[in-house]
Amino acid sequence: MIKVNVMYPHQDGARFDHAYYRDKHMPMVMSKVGDVLRGYTVDKGVAGGAPGAPPIYIAKCALLFDSVEGFQGGMEKHGREIMADLPNFTDIAPVFQISEVMVG
Repeated sequence: MIKVNVMYPHQDGARFDHAYYRDKHMPMVMSKVGDVLRGYTVDKGVAGGAPGAPPIYIAKCALLFDSVEGFQGGMEKHGREIMADLPNFTDIAPVFQISEVMVG
């Protein structure tokens, strides 16, 4: 199984609508990508490691797929539409990382 992490770095003055991301964007991703997407989580950054420090990432999600090919196939079909929705909730460019799940 692989995990696709989509992370939005904290930036002073940046805009991020957590409710839209959770309630509209991510369900839209799930409906577009379909059965190859096994599930997802959504996280809201609240703090950094040191007292009073901002979070490294203001938000992130983790999407679970059986394979890299499953993820790539879903993005090939719907990636443009998914990415076109970003201005509806943020002005932050996401950072992606694909990982193999070693313990689940």
